[in-house]
Amino acid sequence: MNPPGDNPSTKDERDPAGGKRKRVGKIIRNLLVVLFVVFQFVPVERSNPPVESDIPAPADVKVILKRSCYECHSHETAWPWYSYVAPVSWLVAHDVEEAREEMNFSTWDRYSDKKKRKKKHECWEEVEEGEMPLWFYLPLHPEARLSADDRKVLRRWSKSAGAGSLESPQRDDEEDEDEVDSD
Repeated sequence: MNPPGDNPSTKDERDPAGGKRKRVGKIIRNLLVVLFVVFQFVPVERSNPPVESDIPAPADVKVILKRSCYECHSHETAWPWYSYVAPVSWLVAHDVEEAREEMNFSTWDRYSDKKKRKKKHECWEEVEEGEMPLWFYLPLHPEARLSADDRKVLRRWSKSAGAGSLESPQRDDEEDEDEVDSD
């Protein structure tokens, strides 16, 4: 004799929807797996066109820009593994496309001198306001995080845009009151 509760018919009678819920859950899970596989076949543009012209910048500035900005704002993107897995691939490709439209270091000569100065100023403005690098980019790319020294270098370089020079930062040994605090 079966103990009470071991009889399958008793279980179904106690929870008639239990078997139905399991079947529906299994169908939903299988559907999600199929959708995930199908998503992998949706084409995503991950291009790196040739570099037309690179931004002329001093070596210290160039190192910072390459480490913290070029992955999105140039044609030198190193597409990480997750940029090949949908739906994340769609987000990464979209973010890179938007970044290149906003400012592209690989097409720097397309900008007028006035626009170059403005872009250099905007670089610093975005960093100063904490908008760049993007907060959600940093956990996967901690090397892109800007130190206080990095910020000082970028700030000086940006300020040099107003001084008429597009290539070298003004050198001042004075600490400005509005310097960004270190991390």
